[in-house]
Amino acid sequence: MARREWASRLGVAMGYVLVAVAFTWPLPLYLGTRLTGDPGGDTGVYVWNQWVFQHETATGSNPLSTQQILSLSQRVDLSQHNYTAFLNLLALPLIPVIGVIAAFNIVLLHVTVLTALCGYALARLAFATTRLEAFSGGLAFAWAPAVVARTTGHFSLVAAAPLAAFAWCLIKAERTRHMRYAVLAGLTMAWAAFCDAYFAVFCVMVAGLYVSSLLLLVTRRQPLHAVPWVWLLDLSILLAAGLVLGLAFGRGGQLELLGFQVSVRGLYTPVLVLTILALVRVALLFRARPASASQRSWIWKFAVIGGIACAGPLSPVLYGLGVGIVQGQFVSPPVFWRSSPRGVDLLAYLHPNPNHPVSKWLWGDGQATAPVAFVEYTAAFSFVAIGIVVAGLLWARYRPKPSWWWLTLGFTALSLGPFVIVAGTNTYVPGPWALLRYVPVINAVRTPTRFAIVAALGLAMLMAGALAALGERWPHRRRAIGWVAMVVLLCELTPAPRTLYSGEYSPLSDLMASDRRPVRVLNLPFGVRDGRSSAGDFSARYQFEQTRHGKPLIGGYLSRVSQRRLVGMIERFPPLGPLVAMSEGRILSDADAARFVSEGQAFVSAANVGYVVIDSTRVTAQLRTLAVQAFGLEAIAVDGPYTLYRPKDLR
Repeated sequence: MARREWASRLGVAMGYVLVAVAFTWPLPLYLGTRLTGDPGGDTGVYVWNQWVFQHETATGSNPLSTQQILSLSQRVDLSQHNYTAFLNLLALPLIPVIGVIAAFNIVLLHVTVLTALCGYALARLAFATTRLEAFSGGLAFAWAPAVVARTTGHFSLVAAAPLAAFAWCLIKAERTRHMRYAVLAGLTMAWAAFCDAYFAVFCVMVAGLYVSSLLLLVTRRQPLHAVPWVWLLDLSILLAAGLVLGLAFGRGGQLELLGFQVSVRGLYTPVLVLTILALVRVALLFRARPASASQRSWIWKFAVIGGIACAGPLSPVLYGLGVGIVQGQFVSPPVFWRSSPRGVDLLAYLHPNPNHPVSKWLWGDGQATAPVAFVEYTAAFSFVAIGIVVAGLLWARYRPKPSWWWLTLGFTALSLGPFVIVAGTNTYVPGPWALLRYVPVINAVRTPTRFAIVAALGLAMLMAGALAALGERWPHRRRAIGWVAMVVLLCELTPAPRTLYSGEYSPLSDLMASDRRPVRVLNLPFGVRDGRSSAGDFSARYQFEQTRHGKPLIGGYLSRVSQRRLVGMIERFPPLGPLVAMSEGRILSDADAARFVSEGQAFVSAANVGYVVIDSTRVTAQLRTLAVQAFGLEAIAVDGPYTLYRPKDLR
């Protein structure tokens, strides 16, 4: 029996491997030369993550920090960077054997299969599904449109296995009350953080949602008229609705309220008030009672043990964050009421799979025409999964636990951002993210669209449960139902053939790699960039090429960069200031240009600049002319728009 069990599990794993190969086709034919995302964008940074982790480890340095970028400042701590440490660890033994690009692609395939397997295990545990039904659950999660779209740029979000594994730990802990699952949950949360810091926050939120469902017993309130002030609430809703309609069809104005003059000209605040009143009215329909004392005691023990287990593996990162706070390098962007990044358009959830070749043929290829929006705002739900859930509800008396609805619909609502957008139009209706983004820990999530990953997990599990319910309703047809569902799901979710991007390096990088001198590389235009701001103009392509030539860069990109770091670099090396200005397209005055030229040779010597790479399509004529003159450059090679220079005095 044990041998048959392991054979079945191996069959499931091999099935997911075959799907991973088919759904990334023709990538398996070009593992060492092609990528699923543009290396000049975010993909280049994720490739760099794996290379720099291996580089620092091989040289005996701390792999959680580096001086390969921003190399004129102190060693860069990577605690606040989206470093994908788990993926880097998987690539560590592969890079010396098969190279950076092939290792990156192998890791991508590996984490995709791992995500599917964890989704499979969760479906088996949560809904007592058959292997075939659970296979469809893992399939629907790992290759959900929102996840596949991230393989074109946000690779950390593809490694979503810890989300399913963490939910598995929660369910197992509740059923057994064994504290070893609390330890496992804590370790899984740390694993989530090492895939993407957002995933650790999502685990905290999922745990809070799950624990709330255990601590609070919600029942329907009867009768509602027992609430004495409900009529006042209804009147307030009518008045707020009238104000919103008046503003929508008018221009706003002033009104007198209790002797005070109130100016109302926009819809944001009135719609917020109306939404809150409506939510309070809905909440009055239900009543919550606390769970038993024993239940509360067990949950507290679980939280403490899980927290300690999580803190252990994360201690190096927590230490780095602490040092950053002490040194003033910790970056904490302010949270504003209306200027948060927008969320997913509500209709994006109802769009046919945009990764599918038929969808691209009918509605256009969003990946080609708007790659940044495509990777960030794709959130389409599977129509097949929705149809199966509806069928289960209607014909099989499928009634999943409320927590699964809260997980799916709650994170869907969060992904809509601070204000709900429908067909590109801001409705001014605030979503839950409008308030939750002020909550500590949760506010670490800067981009609400990423909540769509958790919503995809919820829908995949609801679908697996619905398949099980349908199978129990018609037991003699259960296997046939499972096979039909899986085949139709495969047809709907397929993104092949995939659009691939060249992962080949510039021959200029080969020239620099052949130079064994410990010199730095200056890329022009020059800049320092993070996920929310940019000084100058820095391209991720620079860091991608660094994985070939291996020379430290003077500029750099990280998820978060303290402004004090750039200021310190400019104070020590004044020519960096004009380089930033000219890289932004600004023109130096004659006096500033003369000063820049006079300081150029000293900068080259002090900064040990060995090579300068100029992108002719992105630099101004003044920047090129002054750089050549100030640094005493001579051109040694050209590759398309890129020209490689070296200072004459450092040959």
